[in-house]
Amino acid sequence: MRSAYRRPEHNKAVGGATRSKHMDGAAFDIAMTNHDPVAFEAAAREVGFLGFGFYPRSGFMHIDLGPARQWGEPFLARSVPFAAETSPAREVLTQSRTMKGGGAAGVATLGAAGVEVAQEVLAETQDAVLPLVPYLDTLRWVFIVVALGGIAVTIYARLDDWKWGRL
Repeated sequence: MRSAYRRPEHNKAVGGATRSKHMDGAAFDIAMTNHDPVAFEAAAREVGFLGFGFYPRSGFMHIDLGPARQWGEPFLARSVPFAAETSPAREVLTQSRTMKGGGAAGVATLGAAGVEVAQEVLAETQDAVLPLVPYLDTLRWVFIVVALGGIAVTIYARLDDWKWGRL
């Protein structure tokens, strides 16, 4: 959308009509870059808009609820009004190597974070569990290595799928 309600001062500053429906909140200027202008006009007429201003060089259409009228040169019909549909993904996500690698990385990351929390809790009761602290540090590094392995599997799977056109 390019414009909707305008204060009278702003309407005057942008060169709007003296009795512009924008000042009543009953007009819109809509950019047509992501719309099929022919379909948009038909839909706007169907829901009750009566005033239409066409500005193809500026890329927008004015619609309002005022009396029935129109001005400007209508937009030309597009040869392809909508983007082509894409085919559905070929892989089932639960069987995807990318998802499995990402899942392993996620679980290992959570495990490493859990070890961090455990270390903080155990540090408070340090005297009782002091002999376990070195093992926890090793366990954290094991989780970090597993996380990096999961990331590596994810990257490899994506590159391999791309290489063989399976994306």
